[in-house]
Amino acid sequence: MLTMNIVMQLIVMMIFLELFEAHLQRAGTLGEMIDKLYGYYNQNVFLFFLVHPTFYFVLCVALYFDIFNFYMIAILIFKVFDILFKIEMIKQRYKEKDMDSELAQMLNHKIAPWMVVLGLITYVPLLFMAISS
Repeated sequence: MLTMNIVMQLIVMMIFLELFEAHLQRAGTLGEMIDKLYGYYNQNVFLFFLVHPTFYFVLCVALYFDIFNFYMIAILIFKVFDILFKIEMIKQRYKEKDMDSELAQMLNHKIAPWMVVLGLITYVPLLFMAISS
């Protein structure tokens, strides 16, 4: 069992990393976000993956503290699908230049301001539940 001090340190680190990740991927529309991520991807594929620091943080927490409960697996699955969805969008938009019409329409929609903190609202409580259970 982890002490409350360690739990709070992990939660604070997750909050800062989520805010950092949100700042790196911030955009007005989904299309702008994919453009920004493609810029990272085009510079270096490893840079694209480094723009997702919370995935690596959660993976390290799970491995180091040997936590593989439902909540931790849920965070990792959501993060993996998030990264894979972004890669697929980049592939369709820039590599194949043939995007589904539904996805192309989604790219022009504005991202609501509260979407920036969606990671905080979702992943931080899940991490707390994973660590404390």
